[in-house]
Amino acid sequence: MTINEIQDEIIEEFSEVDDWMDRYAMIIDYGNALPGIDTKYKTPAHLIEGCQSRVWLNADERDGKVFFTADSDAIIVRGIIALLIKVLNDHTPDEILSSDLYFIDSIGLAENLSPTRSNGLLAMIKQMRLYAVALKARDSLNTTTNISQ
Repeated sequence: MTINEIQDEIIEEFSEVDDWMDRYAMIIDYGNALPGIDTKYKTPAHLIEGCQSRVWLNADERDGKVFFTADSDAIIVRGIIALLIKVLNDHTPDEILSSDLYFIDSIGLAENLSPTRSNGLLAMIKQMRLYAVALKARDSLNTTTNISQ
């Protein structure tokens, strides 16, 4: 599925619920379903700067695609990062970098978060894109190295 197809599914799922308390419950459910991050990544190096809560994020590349794992000590934030992972996981760095994450506004997430959580959301997106940039650069470097050998 494309990033936009996944976003459209999320928008459709959230459109079935009008009450924001119920939407928060859906976000929490996403967080509860998020597989845990390996404890070796629960280090300061994997903490996302700018989040009020602690959020650990790691990215690996397999077959040219990025795979994220994450965890948070806050249930809503864990759900938010789970949503971002659902949308961006298993896509190429270029797809991640060129994506417009319109589902955030479409489901009303941005407007229903506190300012500190909104800042944290932006920090999570920024870190996920930085991982994509780093993995793309690494792949480019590896390709250049292989060509020159």
